[in-house]
Amino acid sequence: MRERYGCEAMQSAFRILGEGQLSLTKFLLLTDQPIDLKNFKQTLEHVLSRCRFATDLYVFGSLSMDTLDYSGPAVNKGSKGVMLGLGQPVRKLPRDFSGELQPPFQKVRVFCPGCLVVQGPKFADDRNAAAALAKLPAMKDWPLIVLVDDADQAVRSSVNFLWTTFTRFEPAADIHANQTELIAHQPSYTPPIVIDSRMKPNYPDELFCDPDTAALVSRRWSEYFPEGHIEMGDSDRGHLD
Repeated sequence: MRERYGCEAMQSAFRILGEGQLSLTKFLLLTDQPIDLKNFKQTLEHVLSRCRFATDLYVFGSLSMDTLDYSGPAVNKGSKGVMLGLGQPVRKLPRDFSGELQPPFQKVRVFCPGCLVVQGPKFADDRNAAAALAKLPAMKDWPLIVLVDDADQAVRSSVNFLWTTFTRFEPAADIHANQTELIAHQPSYTPPIVIDSRMKPNYPDELFCDPDTAALVSRRWSEYFPEGHIEMGDSDRGHLD
């Protein structure tokens, strides 16, 4: 999109969120600069270096949601988020974490400049861990932090990060900030912003191929593709790595 005047980007955001199947979008990143959107690390870094979280992060609660999205409070209910990264950079992003991680947080990994992935306690054991993480002094220089159950898996690839982060959180319930202030009916966020992407107790279990079916497919793979040249993948990984 392009900006002719301030926050015109939201015009594009509203159109996307109201356009057919695109209305099922849960979280939207917007920028006005030409970047390779297929390179998600580069895209996220670009947005994080430009986002003024006090005015450029929007969360819309109590909306309809995709039937297949289980992160909301009930089927077809949830919320949406929009993050703007416009114009010139407003911050220099950190690239290495040198702080001290305190219990109950167990592991920290850098996904890209400006974004940390932190492994913490299970949600059922500590529901308030994400809010506490946003206030840790060691996190103050990182604009975005994602709290997960398995940090190594989440950063193994961009697809893993996308899957782990965006299928396991609801914007209105699982976004936390160092400080949140209501200004003229708009929440104003002070980073770091923490997304709580841990598995919640109400989420369904992850689906995996049963051993008998996996063995059958493995045994008959050459029958399915007699001409060859098609590699059999691992169904449990789903090519997320």
